[in-house]
Formats: sequence, C-alpha cells, structure tokens
Amino acid sequence: MKTTAIVLAAGSGSRMQSGVKKQYMEICGSPLLLYSLKAFENSFIDEIILVLPESDIQQVKEDIIDPAGFSKIKAIVAGGSTRYHSVRLGLLAASRDTEAVFIHDGARPFIDDEILDRALSAVKEYGACVVGMPVKDTIKIADENGFAATTPDRDKTWLIQTPQVFLYPEILELYEKLAAEEERLLSEGVNITDDAMVMETFGTRKVKLIKGSYDNIKITTPEDLTLAESIINKKL
Repeated sequence: MKTTAIVLAAGSGSRMQSGVKKQYMEICGSPLLLYSLKAFENSFIDEIILVLPESDIQQVKEDIIDPAGFSKIKAIVAGGSTRYHSVRLGLLAASRDTEAVFIHDGARPFIDDEILDRALSAVKEYGACVVGMPVKDTIKIADENGFAATTPDRDKTWLIQTPQVFLYPEILELYEKLAAEEERLLSEGVNITDDAMVMETFGTRKVKLIKGSYDNIKITTPEDLTLAESIINKKL
C-alpha cells in the first residue's frame, strides 16, 4: 500500500504568545517541526507533503529541510486560511497513486512506529481511522450560559489526536465536496475541526478509533514545551 504523510505546519501559533512560530521553536535543541518529519522519514511512509505558511517555505527549506537530508519530502506547499484548506492543498499535492494518506499536525512531535503501524493496519481493515486515547477525566457539556448541561459516558469519550488516516482517493473526493459546500456549512454554523468530521459529514464510512499515546501531545501553549522536554528526557 503506497502511503503519503501530509504534515500540517501552516498555523500562526498565536496561543504560544511568542515572536517565533511554534513549529520552529526549539525543544531540546531541535525545531518542533523536525521531530514529526523525522518520524515519517524513518518509517514505512513513501512520501511526505509539508504544508507551511507561504512566506516561510524558503527559510524552512534552508534551515531545517536541507540540513536534515530528507529524501521523502515530495513537495512543500503553501497552506490555506484554515486547517481544512491546508489539508486539501496537501491532498492535491500528493502522488495520484497514493493509496492511504496520513494527515498529521506538525505540532505533535511524538508519533512513533507503533502508532503508525497500528494506523496502517486499521486503514487497511476499515478504510478510515483516527488516533486518540480514552479520556481520563469526566467530561461536561456546557449550555449556552456556561452551566453543566450533560455528562457523556466517560467510557465512550476519546481525546482525538493525529495522524488521521484514510484511503486517499476517498478522502480527496470528500475534501472536494467540502470545498464546494463550504459556504453553506458556514452559514449553518458547522465548523469542520478535523479530518474525521469531513468523513462524518460527507462520507458513508465509519471512522475507527485506534489508540495513539498519552505522550502524543499537541504543542499549543508555553506549558506544553516544558511537558515536551520532559517526554523527550524520559525517552532518553
């Protein structure tokens, strides 16, 4: 099965409150983005599509990509105004003979071979899967005034991570449907926040939940940098 990884790193990282975009901030001496790229480079993945802010492409190529000697990066493309716009642009840049696509947030540095192997097995069996972990805490659904309204069954509640993995021709078709229906969805207040929602909204296939790792965190705020360093030191 030919596989492509789309690594999303086109965000501004505003919640990091730093003059440096979070994907380039250093963790234990290496840029955040480098960790996930290395994980895919050293895995069974056949090709990588990297999605960046257009203004950063040349600098990232010179400072991160070229020195690392990556051989699997097929294309570096400019991202869009939202996550799902960036995913679509990444999908369009993938080789058309790709069979499965792994869509991953570049701000999640701790993917590993075990997670990728489980995801590959699941997409072969189910056609669509997302990585995540069962939540440890009780979750409350709030009403419009900020009061607790309902409590979902914790045993059925997952914290969703990436990669999110799909059969390539199928998810590309669904993203094209999303592009065509975007204005209608926005007018109806529908906010597409991950790739599984695209399948849930436009597809017919159920998305299988598979275990990732509690270490597979997304770096979003300054506190996450400290946690990331502790995870790296734990692995040493």
